[in-house]
Amino acid sequence: MFWILTALWAVGLVASGIAPYDRATWVMEVLPAIVAWPILYAARDRFRLTELTLAMIAAHGLILMLGGAYTYARVPLGFWLQDVLALGRNPYDKIGHFAQGFVPALIARELLIRVFRIVQPKLVLFLTVSICLAISAAYELIEWAAALALGQGAHEFLGTQGDEWDTQSDMAMALLGALAATLLYRAQDRAIQRLSDHSSSAGK
Repeated sequence: MFWILTALWAVGLVASGIAPYDRATWVMEVLPAIVAWPILYAARDRFRLTELTLAMIAAHGLILMLGGAYTYARVPLGFWLQDVLALGRNPYDKIGHFAQGFVPALIARELLIRVFRIVQPKLVLFLTVSICLAISAAYELIEWAAALALGQGAHEFLGTQGDEWDTQSDMAMALLGALAATLLYRAQDRAIQRLSDHSSSAGK
């Protein structure tokens, strides 16, 4: 799955980077994927993530790249949703922030269970949601820093579309994403068990 992720991201980066709406915004939006790839590469043998988690990471990267190509406020999918749902703004950035909670929740949960050996379901859920909210808050601080450093140049990156509560709603969507990830917990548990069984068989 790692090499499938690599191929998808390579295509996504090239396609989104050929003629993005705003080059600086594209760089800032796709940077998390660019930073994540070497980490995933370095860890692929020492700590192999489940196929499910890697698939979700791959999807998240493509969400970032699509947003980077158009800027979040101009993604065509968002305009379609805006029309269908009769919304007052392009909601694509909310999809991004939902994914910002959903995908890190699966990563955090897998690390908590497999690395830190925390098995109490309620504690794992609490820590997972807390980690996702911390990531969301950190990202909002990065957006704030970009706004201070770049002034009007950060407008496309922020994508607030005139919403004074954009920061709060972004974090709320990340929270919803983290909670929605519980729908995949059983599938993730089965994937973790398969990895454990494979490791046990390989060690014999």
